[in-house]
Amino acid sequence: MSVPGGVLLVTRNLPPLLGGMERLNLQICRALAEGGECHVVGPEGSAAKLPPGVVVREIPIRPLSLFVVRAAIAAWQMAARHRPSWVLAGSGLTAPMAWLAAIRARARSAVYAHGLDLIVPSSVYRALWIPIIRRLDLCLVNSRHTAELAQGVGIAKQKIVVINPGVDQPAEDASDTMAGFRTRHGLGQGPILLSVGRLTRRKGLSEFVANAFPRIAAHSPTVQLVVIGDYAPDALTGGGAELWQDVMEVAGRCGVTAHVHHLGVVDDDELAAAYREAVAHVFPVRAIEGDIEGFGMVALEAASRGTPTIAFSVGGVPDAIGEGQSGMLIEPGNYDGPSRQRPLLVTCEERIPSDLSCIVD
Repeated sequence: MSVPGGVLLVTRNLPPLLGGMERLNLQICRALAEGGECHVVGPEGSAAKLPPGVVVREIPIRPLSLFVVRAAIAAWQMAARHRPSWVLAGSGLTAPMAWLAAIRARARSAVYAHGLDLIVPSSVYRALWIPIIRRLDLCLVNSRHTAELAQGVGIAKQKIVVINPGVDQPAEDASDTMAGFRTRHGLGQGPILLSVGRLTRRKGLSEFVANAFPRIAAHSPTVQLVVIGDYAPDALTGGGAELWQDVMEVAGRCGVTAHVHHLGVVDDDELAAAYREAVAHVFPVRAIEGDIEGFGMVALEAASRGTPTIAFSVGGVPDAIGEGQSGMLIEPGNYDGPSRQRPLLVTCEERIPSDLSCIVD
């Protein structure tokens, strides 16, 4: 990705923070660095994750108010020093910093919007951030749904460009890691349903455990639900340990505690092993006002490992799943009721090996 004059990327969403937005911004930075100059204003600790040669100004992410001020100053200084031709905000949060830096460098400005950063339920954000986002030269969005949200907050249609994120094709899996995955986590030899992602209420894990998993476990006694991911205290609508406590309380009430395993954050090899062993990745995202799923990077990552995703058709998720190719899309909230579509419970049942198949009434 070559940009004459170079690019200044201003973002709070980069590793070591975890999540799809963070991985996407890292991919963007790597692509920009391959094609020319790329400078970054990013979170503390991000320099170690970025390509060699990328000049980085690290900013502590807490408290958020100080991050905003410090990032604005750093972006202004880097724009004056490096004179990029484009300044890119990695999300709507850093759009004002990118806009000011672009003015300083006499550059063009853009934001990559992910969905939630356009509809955050904050009067201050709506009053100050959204008008500035409207002024940028381009608004790149991750899905058709996010494009609709962008138009809904007054961004001119001609400025909006849909660019679906992608993932790198993984290298061959390490056989020694694969061989020991089930043993390491005490999973036995039964079918595995996998959930990957940060623990937020939007992901719908508690609802899945309450409404679908007990019936699956009742008719397929060796099935295991493996959850990979951790809390999201740094997300705009993050969550803490109480979310996992909710999941386990539901599991306890439903009698499936022994079938639910939280592995937390794992490395790439362990994640690859989990995808390989799983019969399906479940993504029961909820439609929550003010907290939407803008795309669904994890569905692409699952597909790159050959694991289908079973997901509710919420927000931008349909852009991340090829129906019948990389996964199955289910009517939002339809666990086992009558519908023109197959319910989620039935679809999960179809992924369970026939000798352990659950029987749906």
